[in-house]
Amino acid sequence: MSQSFLRTLLVSAAFFGVTALPVLSGVANANPSTTTQGDTIDIDALLAQMTLDEKIAQITCVWFGKSDIYNTDGSFNPVAMKEKFPHGIGCFARPQDTIGMEGPEEDRDVNDSTVVRRASARTPSETVELTNTIQKWMVEETRLGIPTLFHEEGLHGFQARYATSFPQSIALASTFDPDLVEQVFSVTAKEIRARGAHHVLSPVVDVAVDPRWGRIEETYGEDPYLVTRMGVAAVKGFQGDSFPIADDKVLATLKHMTGHGQPEGGMNIGPSQISERILREVFFPPFEAAIKEAHAASVMASYNEIDGVPSHGNSWLLNDVLRGEWGFDGAVVADYFAIAELGVRHAVVATQPEAGALALRSGVDVELPDGAAFIAMKDLVASGDLDLSYIDQAVRRMLEMKQRGNVWATTVSDPDYADQITGDDSARALALEAAQKAPVLLKNEGGILPLSASKYKRIAVIGPNADVTILGGYSDEPRQTVSILDGLKAKVGNDVSLSHHKGVSLTDNRSWWDDEVSLSDADENMSSIARAVKVAKKADLVILAIGGDESTSREAWSETHMGDRNDITLIGQQKELVDALAETGKPMVAVIISGRPLSLANVEDKLPAILYGWQLGQETGTAVADILFGDVNPGGKMPVTVPRTVGQIPAFYYHKPSARRGYAFDDASPLYAFGYGLSYTTFKMSEPTLDHAVIAPDGTATMSVTITNTGNRVGDEVVQMYIRDKVSSVTRPVKELKGFARVTLNPGETKTVSLPITPAALRFYNLEMDRVVEPGEFDIMVGNSSDNVQTTTLTVR
Repeated sequence: MSQSFLRTLLVSAAFFGVTALPVLSGVANANPSTTTQGDTIDIDALLAQMTLDEKIAQITCVWFGKSDIYNTDGSFNPVAMKEKFPHGIGCFARPQDTIGMEGPEEDRDVNDSTVVRRASARTPSETVELTNTIQKWMVEETRLGIPTLFHEEGLHGFQARYATSFPQSIALASTFDPDLVEQVFSVTAKEIRARGAHHVLSPVVDVAVDPRWGRIEETYGEDPYLVTRMGVAAVKGFQGDSFPIADDKVLATLKHMTGHGQPEGGMNIGPSQISERILREVFFPPFEAAIKEAHAASVMASYNEIDGVPSHGNSWLLNDVLRGEWGFDGAVVADYFAIAELGVRHAVVATQPEAGALALRSGVDVELPDGAAFIAMKDLVASGDLDLSYIDQAVRRMLEMKQRGNVWATTVSDPDYADQITGDDSARALALEAAQKAPVLLKNEGGILPLSASKYKRIAVIGPNADVTILGGYSDEPRQTVSILDGLKAKVGNDVSLSHHKGVSLTDNRSWWDDEVSLSDADENMSSIARAVKVAKKADLVILAIGGDESTSREAWSETHMGDRNDITLIGQQKELVDALAETGKPMVAVIISGRPLSLANVEDKLPAILYGWQLGQETGTAVADILFGDVNPGGKMPVTVPRTVGQIPAFYYHKPSARRGYAFDDASPLYAFGYGLSYTTFKMSEPTLDHAVIAPDGTATMSVTITNTGNRVGDEVVQMYIRDKVSSVTRPVKELKGFARVTLNPGETKTVSLPITPAALRFYNLEMDRVVEPGEFDIMVGNSSDNVQTTTLTVR
């Protein structure tokens, strides 16, 4: 059990003067009377029948409180359920876990990749048996027979036992391949839905501009346009194209609205010091597009505050902008315990009922993960301090969400089917494809890569990430994992002699879940480095697997569970490991496995080849071996700017003209630019051309380039189009990504790539905060990274 979550809950309870989660009063009549017309629910008729207790039940959830309604073996206890939740419960969090607070992460020995599982997560069939039992109770034992809405996590695959673990979100962003992302989340949706859940708390569409932040791994990077395209693709993968969703789809949740990716000091949930203009031009676009294009079913409010107003109490954000301006008609869900934090952290309310009422009035429709504040605000209705219409509005939205999720029509799942499709061969093949497309080749001096088994007969595989598979946050235990060492063994067979040494350990506990994590002992690491050097000296080549793991970059969800950093260099004694191995004179290839962008400025000169893999999911080792030995040509691009030092933060590329002037005695340029990535082949890109050099403010032009593979290997290149308004009424960024396309070319092959330039690509918020396209000249920049472009001019008049 995560003690920090427990402490948070107890502190919240103490603050609000309660000693336990409240119980909804009354006794339900076991006489289902839901009014239906075929598979369509008459929501007006249903609302008219509901008592206040039944309404409040529909806008509350259970997760931590599952221990009250389960038997000691984790099975459902209908008697306890009747006593605790006589009117049912609107939503049910993470049925795949057994209690709700303990992590599915396993007790790990930091020096061993062996996993020892705690009894904390159910198998696919076990989960189905539970969800079927609970839904049967909801339909048959509550007066109105309203089924519950099960939700799960699906950041980079379903967070559940045996489910497919795809590359972490930031690695998926490196693919620059929205079609692949849509496929990934189609599989994720299928695996979630097969277990009886209809709702997923994903994707994260926060724009992330601070690499110190431990949750940057959960995002699609720093660029609003890239995040938008990946976010739209993810929602379409989860939901499909229409409501009610198909039987293999789930309702998606956009996280976290908003500004979450620019916390003060890089510390999770810190205040976001963002102007309205920057909100609208940088942080809002991914949410707006995912709603208008992909029709995301729900939105999660963020923990942070903007201009003194916490998002869960921000009516302008959730009512005026989200619903009023964008026309969102879905449900807003609370982040876990965030309503309580309106009092215990933000101190904008004094009591629990006030917290619930503020969130409800501000546009939050359901309290996650457990009903507390929403239940407590019942007395405010009786006293006249809270208008019942706010509760009715939230209930209606939750019922509509269940209708869109086809929940009434699909309350029973097949346990055999869930076991059969979870982590199956097709899912594994897609996980491998994603892991092959994500890595970014940052450096390849002398063409050391790809490796040749005939040239290097003895290879030392060294580093803390060599014999483990780093999955990243919001992961469980997939059916299989492949470490880098295992992938290399399978690749070279008996043709190459592989030796292995860890070199250094990073922390005393490779855990995303446990609160207490300490850096490994420095003296022990230095002794280990000496032994690793002996191994390296006997080899012809060193493959060095370094970076971070689940304990060095993670969600800092409480003051006792840290995950953010005040530095972005290699953690622990990894620099000393690199230095010592470099002194052997052996050629080295570095594979970086990390959830955050790391500055390698202090070791880069000692590493002739660098492959940045991020966190590649269950097929990590196979994908890395395929790339290192040339069976796959790397084609990923950096979805963030990598600064040289922490002092450069923020370092995002779309800065204003007055920024990035330089430093005394140091280099202000990035170590690696946004969009940068090498290949084993070479490409030649023509100058960009426009089909219309002059357009009206509401007109459209098309930019085209030809790209040729001038090398001798098939490879992928990403054509990137950036735009700048040359003269504008308010300052504009020096360039902004407004289009991209990943193309595959055979040796000698040429393709023409065309990208549209629409009014949406040219508009911005003027002095009056109107979104306009101003007449004038625009630089249209095209290239293979943000710092390697050719330019043409588009005129708007």
